[in-house]
Amino acid sequence: MEEKKYLKWYNKVGYGSGDLAANMVYGLLTSFVLIYLTDTVGLNAGIVGTLMMFSKFADGVTDVFFGTLIDKTHSKMGKARPWMLWSYLGNAVMLIAIFAIPKSMGDTAKYAYFFITYTLLNAVFYTANNIAYASLTSLITKNGNERVQMGSIRFMFSLATNLVVASITVNAVASMGGGAAGWRNVAIVYAIIGLIVNTISVLSVKELPEEEAEDGKQTENAPAEKLSLLEAIKLLLANKYYIIIALIYVFIYMQTGITGVGIYYMTYILGNPALLGTFSMASMFPMIIGLAFTPALVKKMKGMYKVNLYGYCFAFLFRILFIAAGYMGNVPLMLGASVLAGLGTSPVTGDLNALIAAASDYTYRTREKRVDGTMFSCSSLGIKIGSGIGTALAGWLLAAGGYVANAAVQPQSCINMLNFLYLWFPLIMVVIMIILLSQLKVEKANADWDAAHKA
Repeated sequence: MEEKKYLKWYNKVGYGSGDLAANMVYGLLTSFVLIYLTDTVGLNAGIVGTLMMFSKFADGVTDVFFGTLIDKTHSKMGKARPWMLWSYLGNAVMLIAIFAIPKSMGDTAKYAYFFITYTLLNAVFYTANNIAYASLTSLITKNGNERVQMGSIRFMFSLATNLVVASITVNAVASMGGGAAGWRNVAIVYAIIGLIVNTISVLSVKELPEEEAEDGKQTENAPAEKLSLLEAIKLLLANKYYIIIALIYVFIYMQTGITGVGIYYMTYILGNPALLGTFSMASMFPMIIGLAFTPALVKKMKGMYKVNLYGYCFAFLFRILFIAAGYMGNVPLMLGASVLAGLGTSPVTGDLNALIAAASDYTYRTREKRVDGTMFSCSSLGIKIGSGIGTALAGWLLAAGGYVANAAVQPQSCINMLNFLYLWFPLIMVVIMIILLSQLKVEKANADWDAAHKA
């Protein structure tokens, strides 16, 4: 029997646009905050990397906390929508603050200012917004195909936004005054756009009544709001699929964090910083195309497991070609390899939210407790730990390689480090992902449980 449908096309598109808002913040931070801090503010890349690392570990503590708060929330707007709405205002303010470090400050004060604003953005506002946004996947529909479609659409918005941000930001900074003023003005524009789109996204969907979301099976033992934070954490750690998905997020976004070196690679190895937009397009545009076909592939292959695993095996082959092309200095071949690798990795990007929802359903089946908000903390937790480690590694390894800010030519040690970070690191991440995806059999686990407990 065909599953009941809950969403119209405009609900799915409206929901997906929330990732446009999120990536006005995330895209600017990931791709440009490091070069802003080193070349405009004058801070040391290694110290900045260390501060980011400490910030992200502190940040990780708040993910499950906000997930639990969402589970306990009851309002006319539902559980997650109120948090998604108000938290973006903080995102906007903190983004502007990070890219408006006062010139009059001494270096120590600048480091402290950056650490405080960066931590507030990530640990409080982005966390609340992202967990609430991800939680909506299981709160506005129970239809598995709709969940996959929502994930595909949201990440199409995500990739498109990151592509645009990567492509236009350098020129936008120059056209808005250049230097510190240019970065501040760009941050203001991005923050305003994000605030408007986030509000539209919140208003475009409606959460299901709690009784319907829980299949009418809510009992005295089932309500998530009766769980303490410690009990919720125990439930998460007892679900191996939660741990696997959290690790997948960590490694995907660790690679994303490392991509902050892209602007350095284009400048000092390829000799043209404007190529960043071209390479971003080569990696992201095919992912957008792949995401459009992900729901159909999942349906045809009767699940997400094979689609995801085979896709990453495909990407592995072209990551090897990308490395060879990089050392040859063959830009067209690098771009072609990047396109094909992006096609291979796109399905996972689109169906991760559906996998989290499946993992949450597994906890409900086996423990009779719903912890949707807490379960979706793995997305925010993984994103921030992964991007934090990636960005920190980029800063540390740039410093270790002897990077000299604003130098016309970098030492060979720095060139070697840039080659490792931009060429080899993505291949390492692909190998790790293949291992993790081979163990992510949550759909089969749910089906086996249903078969064993069929009345």
